[in-house]
Amino acid sequence: MSAHTPSDQAVARHGWVQAIAAALAGLITMGIVAALGLWAAGASDLPDGAFPPVVAATVVTAVGGTVELSGNAGALADTQAGLTVIPLSVTLVGALVTAAGFLRPLRHRAVAGAPELAGWAARIAVVWLLGLLALALTARKTFKLSVGDDTLSDLGDLFGVNPKVGFTTDVPPTLLIGLLWLAGVLVLALLVSRGAPLPPRLLRFQESVRPAAHAMVVLLLVYVVLGVVIALVVAATRGHAAATLAVVLLGLPNLVWLVFTIGLGVTWNGRVEGPFGLPMPHVLDEVLRGKDTATLNLSALAEYDGRVWWLVAVNAVLLAAAAFSVAARSPARMRAWQHAVHLAVALVLTVLTVCLIGRVSVHYGLSVLGINDIGGLSGDLYLHPDLWSALGFAALWGLVAGFLGGLLAELVRSRSATRTR
Repeated sequence: MSAHTPSDQAVARHGWVQAIAAALAGLITMGIVAALGLWAAGASDLPDGAFPPVVAATVVTAVGGTVELSGNAGALADTQAGLTVIPLSVTLVGALVTAAGFLRPLRHRAVAGAPELAGWAARIAVVWLLGLLALALTARKTFKLSVGDDTLSDLGDLFGVNPKVGFTTDVPPTLLIGLLWLAGVLVLALLVSRGAPLPPRLLRFQESVRPAAHAMVVLLLVYVVLGVVIALVVAATRGHAAATLAVVLLGLPNLVWLVFTIGLGVTWNGRVEGPFGLPMPHVLDEVLRGKDTATLNLSALAEYDGRVWWLVAVNAVLLAAAAFSVAARSPARMRAWQHAVHLAVALVLTVLTVCLIGRVSVHYGLSVLGINDIGGLSGDLYLHPDLWSALGFAALWGLVAGFLGGLLAELVRSRSATRTR
């Protein structure tokens, strides 16, 4: 007898209503989170009704879209601006909601054909692209900036300096990257969910892929949960509730996943100049600020605060738990070295993803007659990982943790078998 009912087949094959719900739920949720985060950050005070376009631009960047900045300050002035950053809180929420909508009609299914899954994903993609196109066309605006106090404003009027900043979305690359983002989310959802059906030809891979993929996603989510708890404690004890809420709703994964990689031994290189209020612990700001190129790793942070070495212990505990979870959910016939390889590959891919999406590059500036930093409207921030060493550390941690997790799982199984005799 078939494991699924005709109504399930109808939903999977003809579910345009479900496709609309899945795609729009993801986009609307991202829009709500972005709006709340930007409101907490004070963006609702932007002039000329710029808040809705900024919200749309934030959602666009959350799925990897391209937002181009521009500026105009008059004949005697020059402006420069550039932005490369992904608000990963918005990205994460959108990915979770969209994945849940994709998987829901497929629940209680053991097997699904590749054409069926492709058709279901294609319908979601059509609705997704239409919604993303609407956001991309909305995400464009130009508004005037203040150059500081009354004296600077008077000088600005004298020299004809009326700085304006604008942004637009490059629509074709945004749609392409957004489609690739959606495809990645749907594929990852199938890999991670233990109850999601797979095509018959791929069933043999689920024993080696699914436990490790599930463990890595849970590991990243655990770091986000820990970050939320710490943020709530900071807001309750030190104040700045609005700023803390803005960080949680816009960029918490940017911070906690950065800390996760640093705990593995990864080195990031960066610099901070100008009036940036960084959403990160003060020690990170101290390391990055005021240097041409600063090195951000455990040893550099330990010079300011020795407690950062606890990150190694936290990573060890969480990776050990992840390794045991992988081994426990895998067939008993697998050996410890196989678990080590599986976890190493999964952790390398996870760290690679974090390093690629966690890069930050922000620059803006205003100069008049060659004089820079008018009204404090100049700044520079970038943060890039040492990628190859990051992958090496990830492979080493994965091999060690995976091997120990496999041994522990074998020990638990042997003791359980002894007790049942």
